Amino acid sequence: MQGIDFVQGDVSATVHRDHDDLLSGGLGLAGLKAPPAPFADPQHPTVQELRRRAIQTSWKGIADLGPLGGYGTVYGAVPDVPGREYQAFAKIPGAHAPHRVLLQVPDNFDKTRRCLVVTASSGSRGIYGAIALAGAWGLPRGCAVAYTDKGTGSGYFDYADDTGVALDGQRAKRGTAMLEFEPTSAIGEGIAIKHAHSGDNPEADWGRHVLQAAQFGLAMLDRAFPDQAPFTPQNTKIIAAGLSNGGGAVLQAAGVDDQHMLAGVVALEPNVHTPDGPALYDYMTEAAIWLPCALLDERFASTPFARDAHGKPHATWITRCASLHAQGLLKTSTLQAQAAEAYEHLRSAGWTDQAMATGASSTALDLWRVIGAAYASAYMRRGADDMPCGYRYEAMNAAGKPAMADEATRASWWADASGIPPGNGVGLFGGTDASADPQLVGAECLRRLWTGNDADAMALHASVKALVAKLPRADLPLWVVQGADDGLLPTAFTSEPYVAWLRNEGRQPLYWKVPHAQHFDAFLPLPGFGDRHLPLLPYGYVALDRLYAHLYAAQPWPSDVPTPTGKPRGAGPLQAVMLDLP
Repeated sequence: MQGIDFVQGDVSATVHRDHDDLLSGGLGLAGLKAPPAPFADPQHPTVQELRRRAIQTSWKGIADLGPLGGYGTVYGAVPDVPGREYQAFAKIPGAHAPHRVLLQVPDNFDKTRRCLVVTASSGSRGIYGAIALAGAWGLPRGCAVAYTDKGTGSGYFDYADDTGVALDGQRAKRGTAMLEFEPTSAIGEGIAIKHAHSGDNPEADWGRHVLQAAQFGLAMLDRAFPDQAPFTPQNTKIIAAGLSNGGGAVLQAAGVDDQHMLAGVVALEPNVHTPDGPALYDYMTEAAIWLPCALLDERFASTPFARDAHGKPHATWITRCASLHAQGLLKTSTLQAQAAEAYEHLRSAGWTDQAMATGASSTALDLWRVIGAAYASAYMRRGADDMPCGYRYEAMNAAGKPAMADEATRASWWADASGIPPGNGVGLFGGTDASADPQLVGAECLRRLWTGNDADAMALHASVKALVAKLPRADLPLWVVQGADDGLLPTAFTSEPYVAWLRNEGRQPLYWKVPHAQHFDAFLPLPGFGDRHLPLLPYGYVALDRLYAHLYAAQPWPSDVPTPTGKPRGAGPLQAVMLDLP
């Protein structure tokens, strides 16, 4: 078997058959759609229960499984896929914290057309965070699928009882087992999160995480099929696929793939930073300050999330306009004029109407502050006790106040949490004052870390500079797919500058800017939201189909592809014709 000296500790090997498959943990599509799979003893869930729920949570966080969304009927499927899993902790040289790697090997692995899909979790999710894309496409086809959490994940460490998450997903005290994450500081308070507090700036190494996961996958295929070994990039096609942060990770991997491991790449809605393109931290911290006011413009009056449950402007957003006016950043005195000013400010920064409209969901759900606090801490390599701008994570009670977590809450984190709080009994606190607009002070502090020139700002900028993607090799088939209405990672800031940069450098990436698609397929079941938007996953599946046909059936790789011109489903169920898939 090939060397995997980057693995930390043992490799776990498990078999998943008989109502406990690879793709859904035995739940099937109906079970994935159902309420959370129960724990018989919530304080002490079994390894099998945790795994099943982690798979279900990852599906629900990415795919539209709503009754009108068409998953399983119009596109996609969740067949029973029995097989084996190999899982371990791995480390990038010099890193403090490991990243989790996992290989799923289906029993129907196609030994005649050796295929390994490698992927990275979306957002800051745990190890199964890309199963709805890479697993759903690859496993039924007979491909093995290698995953990495890319240095993020939901292995939260709780200083209150000195516990983290072991390889099997269960809670363990520091010193009794190797943990997914344990802070370097032995003494602290609150909850420590790997993405924010590892001290590694993991985003800069996402590409290396992906390539290491591919190496792990090849080594585990040697173990699974010793009579077929060795599995190498020369005899096994390695397809990299990911979405959102995972999409950015596979594009980073393409740029650092010096050994030519990858046979092709499909990236959906990628968080990618190009040499001359804007950085996520820049447009995110600006959105946190300005979008609440801009969305009060009348053009967004019927936009989902842009008004409260009664159709009225959000009171806190009205206050934001007043705050910006009091600071002299808005010159006019009426609310509508101030909203128009804020809107024009964002337009001048590159925001489109479509991105602002769907950005209303991120604004209403407080995602800009949540992402900003975590990413600033990661970029500045801060610990749980030293997050910038006074932020901190603490366990909280049902009233949303800081409190000690109970055993059942802690036990569920690995399976249920998204990798960045708040949620699942962990809150984001601090970064506020006693003013009428209490969150503005924290948002402005995060913004100054980008616009300022002190030591903290320089440290943050140095970390962001390390995120710049590198050019992939000229002959690598590469396809970027993004929704034209993406309001979290707008195309103008991500895929468009990346694709333009590659083309200027003599590469020929394929690009679909899909009309009416946005960032969160999982939001489409929400009232009024799915009426206006198409899911992005089916377009990713088609791109992977085309790549597979190119690699295994010698179909020519096109120099260009026409973008589908689908239409939103409206109030009824999704129909195939609406997607306009080729």
